[in-house]
Amino acid sequence: QVQLVESGGGLVQPGGSLRLSCAASGSIISINAMGWYRQAPGKERELVASITLGGSTDYTDSVKGRFTISRGNAKNTVYLQMNSLKPEDTAVYYCVAENTIVRRFQFWGQGTQVTVSS
Repeated sequence: QVQLVESGGGLVQPGGSLRLSCAASGSIISINAMGWYRQAPGKERELVASITLGGSTDYTDSVKGRFTISRGNAKNTVYLQMNSLKPEDTAVYYCVAENTIVRRFQFWGQGTQVTVSS
């Protein structure tokens, strides 16, 4: 199985920045794309950003121009640089990894809380 360990969440003021990190271990050969989901109370879970093995990225509209997803050289680490943070970015952020066999984000991290507040 694959384990995802996340770090970098916390409290930040509006307009500030935060960098989330996620490292995969275990059967990493099973991993293809990686990404970040977030879920806030009263809101539907959404895929914030994703990145393929080839480096292609995609973002949800609300974070375009502010967030940047990247991947480590070993391809088992993914980062989310979050700039110009807004209160509406407050959510639990989950690192996800695509199972190469089933072609879906099967592997999930434990989640890390991001709170944007003054």
